[in-house]
Amino acid sequence: MACFSVPLAEALIVTAVKAGAFGRKSAEKALADGNAERGERIRAVRERLGLLEKLLYGGSSLLLIEHIYHGEITFVPPFITAMTSPQEISAMLREMATVGTGMAVLTTAVWGIMLAVSALLRKRAERKAGLSAAL
Repeated sequence: MACFSVPLAEALIVTAVKAGAFGRKSAEKALADGNAERGERIRAVRERLGLLEKLLYGGSSLLLIEHIYHGEITFVPPFITAMTSPQEISAMLREMATVGTGMAVLTTAVWGIMLAVSALLRKRAERKAGLSAAL
């Protein structure tokens, strides 16, 4: 019904945080102040948050298309067919709370696992490069 709105809301929050706290101006200011390490960290966090954004926006848009296809979302008010009666509104809110929240949490968890595996592989490669350089 409207389960796609929860990951979409998370994506909007991530976008706002990325633009506010980790915007290009923050990285440029750090570089201008001579703090290249901080600028590089801001750039890395911005890149990682960009990946989470893409996962959340992509999943939400695919779910939106699926809901349109199945007729759960229309192009006339109230747009979401579940909002036509109070019983359907409560079912929609329950679905948002369970399915939508579950999808948002799972997407964020997968993103975190991807980052952890990436860091592990990067450390392994650095360690291997350090060993081969020592020989």
